[in-house]
Amino acid sequence: MDVHEVPPETTYALRAAVLRPDGGAITRAGDEHPDTVHLAARLDGAVIGVVRFSPAPCPYRPGSRAPWQLRGMATDPAVRGTGVGRALVEHGLARLADLGADLVWCDARTSAVGFYERTGFRVVGEEFDKPDVGRHVGMLSVVGPRAAGASRSS
Repeated sequence: MDVHEVPPETTYALRAAVLRPDGGAITRAGDEHPDTVHLAARLDGAVIGVVRFSPAPCPYRPGSRAPWQLRGMATDPAVRGTGVGRALVEHGLARLADLGADLVWCDARTSAVGFYERTGFRVVGEEFDKPDVGRHVGMLSVVGPRAAGASRSS
């Protein structure tokens, strides 16, 4: 498996299949923004996981200097539990540290809270409903500068 930065359209098919199986808009404002980072995990050429990170004010920590939002995270159900999602998040957090981010936040589906906690995120705020999507909670992960040659550990 390898993880690389990709054009946004590379992520759309898996995002649609996993996040909107009953239809609905899969593209979001900011997908095409030049600062947005789209990552894809591939195995034998097939896209098996995707995630998007974009600079965005954090509603859970308004004073953050350089917040980024994680959005559109999806992994092929056939590879869940094999480290694909973790690799995407860790690669993304390392990339954002290099870009000067101080935190990453997301609105996580309640079914994914355990996954995000295992990658270093923590729940902030109360559970809420996103119409046509389901129950979510706010989560965030503090990002710090990386030492040259160091990898991020959770």
